[in-house]
Amino acid sequence: MTDPTVTTLAFLGAAAFVAGWIDAVVGGGGLVQLPALLVGLPGASPAQLLATNKFGSIFGTATSSVTFYRRVRPDLRTALPMAAVAYVGSIGGAFIGLHIPKSAFNPIILVLLVVVGAYTLLKPDLGTESLRRFHGARHTALAMVTGFVVGGYDGALGPGTGSFLVFALVGLLGYTFLEASAKAKIANFATNLGALTVFAPMGLVLLKVGLVIAATNLLGGYVGARTAVARGSGFVRIVFVVVVGAFVVKISGSLLGWWP
Repeated sequence: MTDPTVTTLAFLGAAAFVAGWIDAVVGGGGLVQLPALLVGLPGASPAQLLATNKFGSIFGTATSSVTFYRRVRPDLRTALPMAAVAYVGSIGGAFIGLHIPKSAFNPIILVLLVVVGAYTLLKPDLGTESLRRFHGARHTALAMVTGFVVGGYDGALGPGTGSFLVFALVGLLGYTFLEASAKAKIANFATNLGALTVFAPMGLVLLKVGLVIAATNLLGGYVGARTAVARGSGFVRIVFVVVVGAFVVKISGSLLGWWP
């Protein structure tokens, strides 16, 4: 693959900033960043694109995780066990992802996003108040199962991971959108790290591109986390619905051949 031009790097950097902002607010930045990499680097292999995407994303999730923790103070008794199993799940998913065609996942992602978006729209009070549905060991166990399953998906493919984590924490465990975003960022950092544990030693990361999108994704994650904390759960819910809707249109169009 030839070295990317300055124009290509600028395009990828701008996309990574937007992805970092979306990821920090509500998750799912990979559905912006990964397609941008596909467009900007047509000569790269699928494995290189996935690895480079993870390399850029982990800086944004690390920054937003720290920002959310300082300002929201999520309960680490739930967040850390969920992140630990999400890391393990992501490692397993990454090995699977090396051997399966990524196009096979688009219909699955679309169905999941439609269900998630419709459920959120039909439940206007969802995520506005903290209404814990489980307590103690059951609460932690369900969070860990969620982390492992979503972590496996993130390692294998990835786009929409943050949105799925947020929705699971809100819909299944009863967190507000703001609380869910804070915990999701910690788990999402772990899933990115898990995938890189597999991809990086194989030399799959395109370092020049990775450093550019890492810097801009980090900045986007910082700005997005501060925006989410300042505006609260109502704002995060609105962004969640808009982002999920945009992803549905994007993936539907791709499946119908309207755009790449």
